[in-house]
Amino acid sequence: MSEGQKRASEVRCPEEGAVRLGSRTTYIRGGCERTPGRSRSRPPEGAARAGAAPGGRRGAREGSGAQGVRAARLREGRGASVAGMRPPALLALFSCSAAFALVSEEIKEKVTPSQEWFLGKALYDEESTIIHHYAFSENPTVFKYPDFAAGWALSIPLVSKLTKKLKSEPLKSDFTIDLKHEIALYIWDKGGGPALTPVPEFCTEDSDPLCATTFHSFLPLCGMPVKKEEIFVAVKTCRKFHADRIPIVKKTWAAQASHIEYYSDYAETSIPTVDLGIPNTDRGHCGKTFAILERFLNHSHDKIAWLVIVDDDTLISISRLRHLLSCYDSSDPVFLGERYGYGLGTGGYSYVTGGGGMVFSREAIRRLLASNCRCYSNDAPDDMVLGMCFSGLGIPVTHSPLFHQARPVDYPKDYLSHQIPVSFHKHWHIDPVKVYLTWLAPSEEDQATQETQKDPREEL
Repeated sequence: MSEGQKRASEVRCPEEGAVRLGSRTTYIRGGCERTPGRSRSRPPEGAARAGAAPGGRRGAREGSGAQGVRAARLREGRGASVAGMRPPALLALFSCSAAFALVSEEIKEKVTPSQEWFLGKALYDEESTIIHHYAFSENPTVFKYPDFAAGWALSIPLVSKLTKKLKSEPLKSDFTIDLKHEIALYIWDKGGGPALTPVPEFCTEDSDPLCATTFHSFLPLCGMPVKKEEIFVAVKTCRKFHADRIPIVKKTWAAQASHIEYYSDYAETSIPTVDLGIPNTDRGHCGKTFAILERFLNHSHDKIAWLVIVDDDTLISISRLRHLLSCYDSSDPVFLGERYGYGLGTGGYSYVTGGGGMVFSREAIRRLLASNCRCYSNDAPDDMVLGMCFSGLGIPVTHSPLFHQARPVDYPKDYLSHQIPVSFHKHWHIDPVKVYLTWLAPSEEDQATQETQKDPREEL
């Protein structure tokens, strides 16, 4: 590996580890994956410059923003010796999508070290939602879960309890959909553990003098946006939705796509749609999806580097996707979208949930179709089969929180307030055109970001 490649692998995502600042708090950045090679192979999703990482390195741009750190809250230097320090009272957790932040002295004064504490910025559902399995349907606002963008903290007694529980009891959930909600449920344990305690020091906006963290959103950009001629969009549809859904696609985002085709069970020249010869199924659509993949690889121009597969009720911003894809190298096998998991506690796999859009590099499709992994039936769940296939090939799912399987109303307002989303899904009980114009339509701010934002690799 060259020195440049080594440097790229180091700055992309800091090593998972811990460091103590002050005498009462331990900070961990977890979930990071060091990947040797090109600087665009493991980019940021949502993308922002992160703060200093353990060992003094600068973290990768990742997430839909950057968590800032107030110098005034640096009670002691990052390089301070840990010798003679008392054991920490809190474990403050920050994923690779969040930069370092500091838990202030005010938080530590609130914490009794011997008790179980679960601290963070609270999110809650205003309505029961499918992504949380309609939990607390009678009053979903009662259950609070942490906004990972602000960071969150556990007291050491709670960490010890959870460690013992994980060692003795296997995780029971088959599906992992929204990790922050599921972690809160696991910790709460139907009332047997602590609920989240909201504290003002964990912030996503720099609006309170108590804030120890902030989070600033902007469009991801790692160079010039990918040209729209390099992206092919495949819309999955069927005859019964031609009249209802395709006009919405054309009224909203279709004009942003240079290459777009509508794949159906019926050829209708007025749209036009392409009949792939796969009968429509009420669920799954695996046969149709693999037919799209084969058509793309065998019949599209090699200069088209990316394939995006969406449903006919997906709302997407192609212009923002072009920004995001500038952080990836299409010669790598990239499989990108909103990541879900199946059986992760028992040797399962991750997959990109289809409704928010699935993004493939040409190389990922080439490797997939060169393998023997295929649908076990036409109505098998395409997104899960793809996840299983790519897992078997050693190709990881790349998660971006900017893709959304559900509608904006299915997410907390505070959560969406610090995002610049790429997609949403479903037309249930909403005006999809209004949703597109509100959340996804190109804006002057998008153009300004494209023109003024520097390539972060220039700063490395």
